Amino acid sequence: MPITHDQGVCIRHWDFSETSQTVSLFGRGLGLVRGLAKGARRERGAFDGGIDLLSRGEFGAIVRPGKELATLTEWDLLEVFPRLRMDLSANRAAFYMADLVGRMLAPEDPHPALFDRFVTSLRTLGGARDPGEPPPDGAGALLAFQWTLLCQTGHRPNVDVDVPTADAVLAYQPEAGSFMASPDAAGSWKVRGATVRALQAQDAGAAISGPGDSIERANRFLAACVRQVLGTEPPTMHSVFGARGMPAAQPTAAPGETSARSVGRSG
Repeated sequence: MPITHDQGVCIRHWDFSETSQTVSLFGRGLGLVRGLAKGARRERGAFDGGIDLLSRGEFGAIVRPGKELATLTEWDLLEVFPRLRMDLSANRAAFYMADLVGRMLAPEDPHPALFDRFVTSLRTLGGARDPGEPPPDGAGALLAFQWTLLCQTGHRPNVDVDVPTADAVLAYQPEAGSFMASPDAAGSWKVRGATVRALQAQDAGAAISGPGDSIERANRFLAACVRQVLGTEPPTMHSVFGARGMPAAQPTAAPGETSARSVGRSG
């Protein structure tokens, strides 16, 4: 079988033996590849001494149809994101993104646009920063990643809706993936107009304006959409949003109710 070369980010790894690793790579051209890297942990060899989590590199792989594991032949380290080791919130956000890639993409289903956004967000969160340089927009990087992920996997929330004012309350139907005019529709999530406007700006590639917490609320809304798709709340999601009031797992507030099951409290 021929060797295919690609660039990828390591989203998970396991020690297979004292010298070998099993890794999951998110490749730009190959998509998710789970493979065995024999001898990867040796100091000298074709793998630069091992494949670290959340590092980007060029790799070679022999992918055999019907086989669970590809054979990884080489790894040339290209980029690391050092601040992920020093900033807990950035570390948690990066592992959350990697976890979602592994959960929401099928093996060998390439999504180059999502790969590029993933790398860009990792650079924002974890790239080196000069002394005195302003802190990175980590919340904006996470928002861009979550939006791209939902779009690329066919779960884009339909934000093509009129938002009369930033203080308006809209109803989002998670099953339909769209907003309704009535904020009291059964089974809907209540979402603030400012949050929807932030999502519309993200969709248009424009700067997000409005209340200072608009990006944070938009992130929590998209995380709730991801959870709806997955049918479960990953531990990495809780590590990022749990302390900030994520909505309940199955928002089912009846018309007129205000409850913890409504995204209106956090979206």
